[in-house]
Amino acid sequence: MNKQPLEITVNGESYSLAVEPNRTLLELLRDDLDLTGAKEGCGEGVCGGCTVLMDDKPVRSCLTLALEASGRHITTVEGLAQNGELDPLQQSFIDHGAVQCGFCTSGMLMAAKGLTLSKPDADNKEIRDAMSGHICRCTGYTKILEAVEAVVDRSKEKR
Repeated sequence: MNKQPLEITVNGESYSLAVEPNRTLLELLRDDLDLTGAKEGCGEGVCGGCTVLMDDKPVRSCLTLALEASGRHITTVEGLAQNGELDPLQQSFIDHGAVQCGFCTSGMLMAAKGLTLSKPDADNKEIRDAMSGHICRCTGYTKILEAVEAVVDRSKEKR
């Protein structure tokens, strides 16, 4: 297959690559850029483990072709912490015990980040809707929802 040129920004860093047309964004992130936070759980877009942000919107990177991300800004879980400080969502997951085996955590964090960027004053139903479709094999949903709600509540208090 003929490789195609790809210009992409990942976690604030620009890349110029040549990729095969059938290569997924998940493969590019994990295999070419060594960003292994996004996980392939199902390869069918069902589990949410591969969720990243594309222009601040959650996408399933196992279903997204790398070439679809051309010219876009991708944020992975590795890009959440800034200047050595955890993102408020990351800290809240720790504080609320929302991390168990950790396999789903990056996808859950990225879905929550997409929500807090688009709707910082989300209500409980909106939080639940944003987090639906993300599978936690450890059944940690209650603590995960509490962690996201705490960040949204703090955001509301600051306004």
